[in-house]
Amino acid sequence: MSNFEQFHFDFYQSNYTIEDQEEDCNSYGSDNNLCESRKSPTEKQPAGGAFVPSDMLPSPQSYTGRILQPACSLDTPQLGYADGFDEEPPLLEELGINFEHIWQKTLTVLNPTKPADGSIMNETDLTGPMVFCLALGATLLMAGKVHFGYVYGMSAIGCLAMRALLNLMSDSGVSHGCVASVLGYCLLPMVILSSSAVVFSLQGIPGTVLALFIIGWCSLSASKIFTSALAMEGQQLLIAYPCALLYGLFALLTVF
Repeated sequence: MSNFEQFHFDFYQSNYTIEDQEEDCNSYGSDNNLCESRKSPTEKQPAGGAFVPSDMLPSPQSYTGRILQPACSLDTPQLGYADGFDEEPPLLEELGINFEHIWQKTLTVLNPTKPADGSIMNETDLTGPMVFCLALGATLLMAGKVHFGYVYGMSAIGCLAMRALLNLMSDSGVSHGCVASVLGYCLLPMVILSSSAVVFSLQGIPGTVLALFIIGWCSLSASKIFTSALAMEGQQLLIAYPCALLYGLFALLTVF
């Protein structure tokens, strides 16, 4: 038994005293105070040991933005989709379709004595010309004549020839769109002639007289518009002659 007591005494023998234990406790308490002082107010748990989620704790400054996206400032104005749609122009305006200008051009063609507005007539509006060309082909079809290819072919060749002629006669050049727009709008009286061919035959003296009247009407309206749009005063008769030749070809398609 003496050997066992000696072994027990040697096993528990140590240089660690009670004073060292008190010093360790004091140092451990100071470290805890230092850690607690470094903690933010949101990391401190309330007294009583109750657990409070972190999202319920008050945060003076919280980041509400997303990853890789800066948070929006309250000072900067926010532009909504509604404001963007309200500021967009109408669809017809983006396509270049203005019904008021189309109506004014149509009235100018129907009334050869009315002065033409050069600012409106100089626009490259092809909505009315396409409609009138289609109406001319449709009325010819109702009369038993399938001439859609002739109508569009002569229109294209006539526009190219008139543009070349007007560029030689005027100081300022003219575009293909302007020439096609004017010649197309002035095709409206020819639609009236082709509509008459559906009702009665134009192969006779009354039909010939009516065709000559329509040719003069179309050429006079076109020359008036070209004179006002290109500032070619005193040259209306020179412009009316090639226009009469062009509209004479459409009249031949209508009569024969």
